[in-house]
Amino acid sequence: MGSLCSYLGPQKNTNIRVGLPAVCFVWQIAMIVLFGVFIRYNEEADAHWIEHRHANNISSDIENDFYFRYPSFQDVHVMIFVGFGFLMTFLQRYSFGAVGFNFLIASFGLQWALLMQGWFHHLDPSTGKIYIGVESLINADFCCAGSLIAFGALLGKVSPVQLLVVTLFGVTLFAVEEFIILTLLHCRDAGGSMVIHAFGGYYGLAISWVLYRPTLYQSKRLNSSVYHSDVFAMIGTLFLWMFWPSFNSAITDHGDGQHRAAINTYLALASSVLTTVALSSMSHKGGKLDMVHIQNATLAGGVAMGTAAEFMIQPYGSLIVGFCCGIISTFGYIFVSPFLEKYLKLQDTCGIHNLHAVPGMLGGFIGAIVAAAATESVYGAEGLINTFDFEGAFVNRTVGTQGGFQAAGTCVAIVFGLVGGALVGLVLKLPIWADPADDNCFDDEAYWEVPEEEESFPPVLEYNNHMMNKHQDIILSSAF
Repeated sequence: MGSLCSYLGPQKNTNIRVGLPAVCFVWQIAMIVLFGVFIRYNEEADAHWIEHRHANNISSDIENDFYFRYPSFQDVHVMIFVGFGFLMTFLQRYSFGAVGFNFLIASFGLQWALLMQGWFHHLDPSTGKIYIGVESLINADFCCAGSLIAFGALLGKVSPVQLLVVTLFGVTLFAVEEFIILTLLHCRDAGGSMVIHAFGGYYGLAISWVLYRPTLYQSKRLNSSVYHSDVFAMIGTLFLWMFWPSFNSAITDHGDGQHRAAINTYLALASSVLTTVALSSMSHKGGKLDMVHIQNATLAGGVAMGTAAEFMIQPYGSLIVGFCCGIISTFGYIFVSPFLEKYLKLQDTCGIHNLHAVPGMLGGFIGAIVAAAATESVYGAEGLINTFDFEGAFVNRTVGTQGGFQAAGTCVAIVFGLVGGALVGLVLKLPIWADPADDNCFDDEAYWEVPEEEESFPPVLEYNNHMMNKHQDIILSSAF
């Protein structure tokens, strides 16, 4: 027996009874302390709102930002907790982990994001406080999205403690690269093609590459879907697809910018569906559709439209973006993902390379091209200033310069994702995280109490007897 164990190598211990509670309790207590020191309501959420209204000649409570932003916040919130969670339930034995761990890391991440983004964007130097409102909550969800995207590449292969570490560093890196891209470079990225999708995608891919498991084939039997798990994953797809216009328009300027972002995203998503279905059918010799493509590549248009969503790309331009990204994403699932795993040792469970990393990168460069091509005749003099915020220190910036900085911002996001992910991956390689063994991946039983499978009974209702006969026919036919 001893020789057998030495042949198989040291066995993994997935007991998280000490590690997970310790991390959750300590980190949550730290959040309470840090919130007590730094976080306060902003003027629109504070009880002094009445005084603020009078001092600023605000006529009605309806002008409180809550009434403009909260519907979008709810849509984005549903995407984070329902859309992302259920999209990853396609694995036949990892639905608890997909939804449950998504719930865990998003709940921690949004708290840490409020602090990190607050320190970079909303810290009042006179009081040393961070003042938050409904827009802060939207941005915190955006920040969490980067780590949830990275989770897709690691799905089924890491422990919940490792996922919390991924989120801790992911949110921190996100806040830094977001500050560089949006504040220092003054890029426009309303829907986060650069700061969310490109960063999150390459962050997860870099971690997965460092954590490569050469004998992961031992869990190959579970790294697949069954009929009902694909249906659950499709629920996530539909939630994401329906609410993506809110995601891309949530923090844009009130009025035409928000209106335009929703329209552009809506059209790009619709175009992605048709091209995904077309290419998926073409790729099968019998013309059948692959549910993997429908669950994922149909969303690529929303990812790629993130940066240019509020620009004057025109409705036909949105359709072109969705058309191209539907093809590129589906092509990635068919050809690129197998190539990456075979030759680059990159194990990407959810295919985030095809849904987030590449469409996010393309979205950033599309935004750069559209920005550089902007003209006063298309936007109007005031519209051009408003869309690109050519004010203050950036009042003399030209659209050509803006396009160059947009492209630079995309590169910054990719570099932060790859370098940051590689470093975090090295941390996660330490043998202290209770991650599963290669033959125990993609299985909820490693970390969850899983109920016994229900005993199945044949139908007994009289009007359903044809099903019983069909079942018997199948048994008889198989016997012969």
